[in-house]
Amino acid sequence: MFGEVLLAQARELLDHARAQGLRIVTAESCTGGLIAALLTEIPGSSDVVERGFVTYSNEAKEDLLGVPGNLIRQYGAVSEPVARAMAEGALKYSLAHIAVAVTGIAGPGGGTAEKPVGLVYVAAYRQDRTTLKELRLGDIGRSEIRSRTVAEAMALLQNLLA
Repeated sequence: MFGEVLLAQARELLDHARAQGLRIVTAESCTGGLIAALLTEIPGSSDVVERGFVTYSNEAKEDLLGVPGNLIRQYGAVSEPVARAMAEGALKYSLAHIAVAVTGIAGPGGGTAEKPVGLVYVAAYRQDRTTLKELRLGDIGRSEIRSRTVAEAMALLQNLLA
């Protein structure tokens, strides 16, 4: 299901988290659970992966992660503030130590001039430290946007474990 490079990244990430006694939670919109699926593809991941939230709708972001509705209305679901709030909410509503959240436009539709297809925000959160990255991948196809987003999520998580 996943390529060897991503699987190797996931193994390394899980090993680093395990060595530090840390658990991970995911909050995913445009990837629809692919980050959690990648992590749980690795045998023994259950001692590190605490849970995963798939919050595709705005209502799910509000109900499950506590993202304020006014934040979504003001900035849109695909925005830096919402990605940050998703990561913080995932940590708050789990027993994990580190969270990663993604929100974006995977296409082929849904893009605008201001927020085109391929715009993705990835946020990783640990205690009071947040790392956030904006991706502008372009209209390279839904699967490729989602795959690159998963890889970027792995990289941000790895940075928080360093």
